[in-house]
Amino acid sequence: MPIVRGQIVRSKAGKDKENFLVVTEVCEKGVLLSDGKDRPLERPKLKNLRHIALTNSFLTEEQLSTNRSVRHGLRDFNQSLQGDE
Repeated sequence: MPIVRGQIVRSKAGKDKENFLVVTEVCEKGVLLSDGKDRPLERPKLKNLRHIALTNSFLTEEQLSTNRSVRHGLRDFNQSLQGDE
């Protein structure tokens, strides 16, 4: 499955392990990810493809326009993660 802008992924390694993020750009070295809070759209995190788990969920281009809309788009995913604990 190809990775595309707006796809929601789960981090498997690093300080953001187990958190959901959204792909803002696909580049040669990996993908740039944002969560709208710790990693805003202005300063996305470069992550290796081995360190993410893909989901079948996507955010729209409208949801990728502001950090607030990214946070709201990822809210359900992060709440389900906290509910598992």
